[in-house]
Parts: sequence; structure tokens; C-alpha cells
Amino acid sequence: MPATSSAYESPTTKTFAEFSQRADYSFMDSLQADPQATSDGHDHHPRQVFSGHYVPVTPTAISEPEYIAHSKTLFNELGLSHELAHDTQFRRLFSGDITVAREPMRPVGWATGYALSIYGTEYIQQCPFGTGNGYGDGRAISVFEGLFNGRRWEMQLKGGGPTPYCRGADGRAVLRSSVREFLVQDYMQALGVPTSRSLTLYVSRSETVRRPWYTQDSRSIDPDILVDNPAAITTRVAPSFLRVGQLELFARRARNNEHHDALNELQMIVKHLIARNYQQEINQGLTFTDQVVELAHLFRGRLTSLVANWMRVGYCQGNFNSDNCAAGGFTLDYGPFGFCELFDPRFQPWTGGGDHFSFFNQPVAAEANYQMFWAAIRPLLTDNKEAQARLDQIRDGFAKSMSQELETMWTKKLGLMSYDATLVNELLQLMVLSNVDYTIFFRKLSQIPDQLKVLKESFYVQSSEQIDEQWISWLQRWRDRIKSCGEIRMRSAAMKLINPKYTWREWLIAPAYKKAEQGDYSLIKELQAVFSNPYDEQSSEVQEKYDHLKPKKFFYAGGVSHYSCSS
Repeated sequence: MPATSSAYESPTTKTFAEFSQRADYSFMDSLQADPQATSDGHDHHPRQVFSGHYVPVTPTAISEPEYIAHSKTLFNELGLSHELAHDTQFRRLFSGDITVAREPMRPVGWATGYALSIYGTEYIQQCPFGTGNGYGDGRAISVFEGLFNGRRWEMQLKGGGPTPYCRGADGRAVLRSSVREFLVQDYMQALGVPTSRSLTLYVSRSETVRRPWYTQDSRSIDPDILVDNPAAITTRVAPSFLRVGQLELFARRARNNEHHDALNELQMIVKHLIARNYQQEINQGLTFTDQVVELAHLFRGRLTSLVANWMRVGYCQGNFNSDNCAAGGFTLDYGPFGFCELFDPRFQPWTGGGDHFSFFNQPVAAEANYQMFWAAIRPLLTDNKEAQARLDQIRDGFAKSMSQELETMWTKKLGLMSYDATLVNELLQLMVLSNVDYTIFFRKLSQIPDQLKVLKESFYVQSSEQIDEQWISWLQRWRDRIKSCGEIRMRSAAMKLINPKYTWREWLIAPAYKKAEQGDYSLIKELQAVFSNPYDEQSSEVQEKYDHLKPKKFFYAGGVSHYSCSS
């Protein structure tokens, strides 16, 4: 469980002037801008970007921004006064008006290009120019990088207007998707899952954008109506926003010798990745070659651990392409995500995802992304066959590493001391047969019940007598294993720290963003409070509202059980 910062007691940053003094732009200072970019950042139309690590670009402010929420958890960690979220200049900056920037802040933000690969195959069809040189941050613009309590953080607007990578779109985000991303990043942090973080959420009182979505009570797979939504900007925060897809882009340019500095740009971005995300773990005294090999080893460990954590809490990324895979090894880009309620290994909330990005296929998708990571950094070791061999060995060990992480996860989730494949596999089969609710089931199991009726409270359908007999047999064998692991109350307490009490249920989130469209933000704040302590037993009122099975009417409901990426 993540610790909360004591900075809340005495925030060190109380004014916008003090906030601005935290600015420190390692990305723009260490890396190269697109030489064809304008210096003033007025670069908002689709175009090809052939070189450089970023494009200076100014965000486009939403009109009449109104405060909805901020992350108290992150403000505490950064040492920010909670009053800052209501400060006029702070609000203007994080609703897209960078003209408030004061030195040492920069008057421009930056957007980055990256490649797209799906299961190890690079695609350029999404690029309007058919070259891959127009694909990147279409509506994500970083506007601040600085040091807070000794740690470096980058702050990025989601929905901050068009960039050269916008592919002709408006660069905006709707309130619906902004609410979802804002809430889920805080929730994942509270779950103990590595993630980008939420800072603020602002909505325009006058600007709307039109997107496809679902009519009320729709059973359609695809959106069946165009809807005008309030424009909103949520700010996400991370040590960096470097993606596997970025490394791929520079590796492709180097491989194809697209310009004379291509290999150097690849080397620069990898060095920057190490400095931003792995500095504490990689000895700076090592040669660059050895640092690259160590980077591959550490990223493999972070990525396999991340995916095991996703599966522990029932999270499905929905679209785990390489461009949605943070090279720092945390969850990034909350678009078509969802949390598994009715247990199904093939659970996939995004209508465009398919089985290949489904819940239990995430380890395979992760390995494909790691393959692209490996291929992107390997050209840096061309002159050292021994280092290449070590790198290849790390790549070849991905499947084993992933398997070990999953085994450790299932062991802890079941409260065991060692992995038992038979017990786990039998359990998963029974969970499918009985249509269990993933979160409720494991929380009930954490009570270490001796009666099946306790677990049946998590079943969506009534089980047969034959299946009940299988359950009773499994439950008895599992309890025997638990008893051999030590005192049952301690086992139960440990399991409750692994298996959350409260999960993300889309049918409880939808009312929050619908109310927000009418200017009522009460449900957003309520969800913030519930999600801040997902492992705890909360009030009876909270339990009654947030801890029960999904009602039948929400199964197959467009925008709830499944949704497009219209955001």
C-alpha cells in the first residue's frame, strides 16, 4: 500500500510564484527539438516530423474553465497547497493557458512522436501521410517539468488542443473520458499498481466537442449517436512519459538511415530514459553499453510485475500497443480500459480490442511490447557481440520471468506460501463455471470461509449440485493448505491487503460523469473518497452502494459493459 506524504501538514508550495520556481526542464534541455518546428510553439496543424525528440507546441486553452477536482494524494506528495488548485494562474495553466508561465517556466509546451506496433508488428496506416512520421501526441501536451521534494515530475495536459500529430482531429478530450482517467489514476495508485498520476480536472463551461457515443439503454456494440460533450482537460503526472513506441521510432529512423543523426538521437533518448526512470537503480559509473543491458533487465522486471498487478486487481488495459506501454514500467493511457466484474479470461471492454488484448492475454501482449523494446535498443550494441548476447538472453527469459510473477501473484492472492498450479487452475475453471464476480469472490475468499454459501454471494448464477460438490472439495483442500501456512487470522489479513474490497464498476462511474455534465460534481468527489481506500472496510452506506453484483440491466449495455474509444 502506498504511503501518504506528510507534506499535507505543511505544504512547501503555496503560491503559483513558488510553483513556477520548481520548474526544471530536463527533456527540452537534454534532447533535440524538431529542426523544422517553430520556436513560438504555434504548430497546431498535421504535418510530418522527420527528426528531433519533440515539437515545441502551445496548448489551446478551454474557454471558461471551471474546477472539478484535484488529487489530494498527489498534492500532498508534491508538497502543494490544496488552495493552489483554485488559484487563478494555476487553473489557467492546467486548463491550457500557458501564457501565465513565468520564469523559469517556459512559454511553450512539447509534444512527442512515436511509432505504433501491435503484437510486434509496426503499423503506419494510422499516420495520415502513410509514413509513420505523423503519429504521436495528438492531444497530449506536456507543459511543466520540475523538482518536488527531490523527485522529478512531468505534467501533461490531456485534451490540450491539436499538435502536429493530431491527424486532423480537434485535440480535445470530452468530460466523460477525462473523469474516467482522473479517477482511475488515483484509484490505481491506492491499489498499489504503478501508474501515471492525476493532478487536476477542469471543464469548460461553454465549449463542447462532438463525439460518437451510445443512446440511453443502447445494446449496440458500436456508438449509435453523435453527442455534444463538454470539453475538459485533465493533467496527468509521471516521472516521464517516454514510451516503448518512442524508442521504436528512433530505432526505425536509425535502421533506415533516415537522417545523418538518427543513431545519435536513439542513443540520446535511451540515455534520457535511464536518467529519468532508472537513475536510482543503474550505476552511472557503468559503461553506456552495460547501462543499456541493465536497462533491459530492469524494464523486464517492471513490466512483468506491472501486468501481474493488473491481473491481481482485475484490470484490463484494453489496447496494450507499444505506444501505450510506458518505458518506465507503469500504467499509462487510460482510454479503453476496464475492470473485470463477471469473471471471464477473455474480458475486453473495448469494442476495438479483440481477444488479443483481453484480460488473460495481457502477459502475451506485454511480451510483444518487450520484443519491440529489445529490438529498439539492440542497435546501440552493434559493436559489442558479448553485450548483444546478454541482451538477447534477457529477452529470451521474458516468458519465464512473466510466469514467475504470475505464480507469485496467485500465491499471494490465495494466501498460500508456495504456488500450487493444480489448485489455481481448478479454481479458475470453477470461477468461470459459476460466473463469479472477480473482486467480490476474492474478497469473500479472504475471509477463509469454511462454508460454500459465503462464496456463493459472489456468484451471478445459481450453481448446480455437481459444481457445488467440486467447490466444496476445492475449498476443503485450499483450507488445509491455508492451515499449514500459519494462523488463519493472519492469513486472512494478508489476503485482504492483496484483494481489494472496492473495485471500479463502470455502471457506478457513468452516473458521476453524467451528473458532472450538469455541473454536479458530488459523485466524483464521493468516488474519490471510496477509491482512496479500496482495501478498507468502509461505512455501511458505502458498502451498500459500491459492494454488490452488477445489476442485470447493465450487462450488454453500450457505454457500460462495452464502449468505443470515443473520447
